[in-house]
Amino acid sequence: MNDINTLRRILIENKRVAIVGLSADWSRPSNFVGKYLLEHGFEIIPVNPKYDEILGQKCYADLKDIPTPVDMVDLFQRSDRIPPFVDDAIEIGAKVVWMQLGIINEEAAQKARAAGLEVVMDRCVKIEYARLFGGLNTAGVNTGVISAQRPTIFNR
Repeated sequence: MNDINTLRRILIENKRVAIVGLSADWSRPSNFVGKYLLEHGFEIIPVNPKYDEILGQKCYADLKDIPTPVDMVDLFQRSDRIPPFVDDAIEIGAKVVWMQLGIINEEAAQKARAAGLEVVMDRCVKIEYARLFGGLNTAGVNTGVISAQRPTIFNR
């Protein structure tokens, strides 16, 4: 999943994100991602059986406990632990399974695609959003869209 337009569309269309493995520890990457998504108009749903609440959001023990529809399941789990979460994402009717940086499970990805879900692997939601919507550069300053292709919403 390297197509800029597809990644941009996924991030525009899927605003309710269940983050599996979200940590309450502010120094963990999952916490950075959850906080960033909240600050950029996403609704996050923490999924971690260790906590009742993270980042001010009610936390659920697993995906099947979430009482509302979920657009995207963002996985902060080791590659070998991905298959049951993909099964749950399929069962709850998610549209996208997103595996964070370093997480690749081709078998689980194929199962998700066969069930009609889109799959992104080995990419960070926060980094991709910032890269595609203008919040990332080497100095960490928002300098505008960092891409050779501008989003359609900006083209006139």
